[in-house]
Amino acid sequence: MTAPGANGASNGTSISKPENGVSNGKHHQKTFFLDIDNCLYPKSYRIHEMMGELIDEYFQTHLSLSKQDAFTLHQRYYKDYGLAIEGLVRFHKVDPLEYNEKVDDALALDQVIKPDPKLRRLLGDIDRSQVKLWLFTNAYITHGQRVVRLLGIEDCFDGITYCDYGAEKLLCKPTREMYDKAMLDSGTTDVSQCYFVDDNALNARAGTEYGWKCAHLVEPAVKAPEQPVSNFQIQSLEELRQVFPELFKQR
Repeated sequence: MTAPGANGASNGTSISKPENGVSNGKHHQKTFFLDIDNCLYPKSYRIHEMMGELIDEYFQTHLSLSKQDAFTLHQRYYKDYGLAIEGLVRFHKVDPLEYNEKVDDALALDQVIKPDPKLRRLLGDIDRSQVKLWLFTNAYITHGQRVVRLLGIEDCFDGITYCDYGAEKLLCKPTREMYDKAMLDSGTTDVSQCYFVDDNALNARAGTEYGWKCAHLVEPAVKAPEQPVSNFQIQSLEELRQVFPELFKQR
């Protein structure tokens, strides 16, 4: 996957940046942004927990913290900045790419994530003559590429916007600048024609405030927010057929 600002990182998937809403020679009227982690695969895979353990270990090793102090600081940075790495870079001058190698890229994803034919059918039912499919993640590109490859859906997307760990300034959801970046990367100009699904309430709220039509994915086993944060709240990606019917092929 080649992508805007990818620093040459690639895991064999090819997705290029479109110009003026045109990709693969087609003009798309709508853009559908999809989060990756805990969205394209269920939380029951516990990848978030696996990653949390590696992050805590990184905090302990590189900051010489106890296990409890590492966990507390990790959670504080995640809450304050949306990403633990943001706090590490801001206050501890950690190399984000080395962090990515020790954390995200060290995850044994191939032992957990398998091809998902049902998800592939869902994506295949989207009207690609009118809709651009764009991945939108806070992970680095190598992690995002690996997840979609393991799910067997790497050829279903037109591109990806990710947190560029090699950039001078890290941008991530839910900051408005990250949504600006997604619009620019995808060649999209009309926010009213943008759709978004994310499992994170802060990200879904930010997308809604930005002007996108948003679906907040809240699985049945997950506690829902007291008040809805977006246009729609769904329990599975299959419900996208009901909440965003205009994105799908008409039968």
